[in-house]
Amino acid sequence: MTPSSYGQVAVLMGGNSNEREISLQSGHAVLRALLELSIDAFAFDTKHETLTGLKKYDSAFICLHGKDGEDGKIQSILDAMGIRYTGSNAQASAYGMDKYKSKEIFLAANIPTPKFLLLNEKSNFRDVSKELDNPFFIKASNSGSSIGVYKVSTEEQFQHTLHEAKKIDDIVFAEENISGRELTIPIIDNEVLPVIEIIPNSEFYNYEAKYIRDDTQFICPADIQKDLHEKINKIALASFKALGCSGWGRVDFLVDSMLNVYVIEINTIPGMTSHSLVPLSAKTHGISFNELVLRILQTAYVE
Repeated sequence: MTPSSYGQVAVLMGGNSNEREISLQSGHAVLRALLELSIDAFAFDTKHETLTGLKKYDSAFICLHGKDGEDGKIQSILDAMGIRYTGSNAQASAYGMDKYKSKEIFLAANIPTPKFLLLNEKSNFRDVSKELDNPFFIKASNSGSSIGVYKVSTEEQFQHTLHEAKKIDDIVFAEENISGRELTIPIIDNEVLPVIEIIPNSEFYNYEAKYIRDDTQFICPADIQKDLHEKINKIALASFKALGCSGWGRVDFLVDSMLNVYVIEINTIPGMTSHSLVPLSAKTHGISFNELVLRILQTAYVE
């Protein structure tokens, strides 16, 4: 396709979620790339512009993170307008955003994921510890960038983090702590890119490790044996399919000392910032940032 064949492209960014700042960073990076590719692209901050203004665009490159961006709402609006867009459809986006629902789908599809328990006002530290061992994680189900994710090892932490997670989302669950290597793998148009190993210099790969600290190590391609690599690729594609994802995304894993692989979650709109992992993996694969952006945009035109 020639640059003009894409028509006018809206780069959706910002929004009202607690990941607004990261979304703006991703959106502006993508916008620069599209303009350098001579594509007629425009910034569209959904916080400050009315969504009816999208009607004049031919397609949308979605860089919204979190609520109203990754949860299927903007996808439903674009569907109603008949506008092509990057990433998964509305239903798959909603599944990907909802960590608890994702894990239920993974279980039904025989995709390995750490044990988990839905929490409510009757949940207590003793019972959860007995079921999942100690320590474990408490997670707000509908949030990204590790916002609302807490590692818990005491009754006091349990009460505090459960309260904090409830501020972010009504659905909160506890998840088994798997000790091992943190890995992630991007997928673009059903092609897996090189696996990245994440080695945070913190207790786990939290928001600060992702976007603020500069001491997190990223090994790409990850130093893993061939059979494990093939296993991860297979599970990544299977989990992507299980949620009905398409276009592009990123699957996060943990691998324990016995080489058991566990899917943590799927990011249906990964970050595209200087700290982001999809551009790092693509670069290792010989794909420049601009080429990566173009390939993602092209998935909006795959029937």
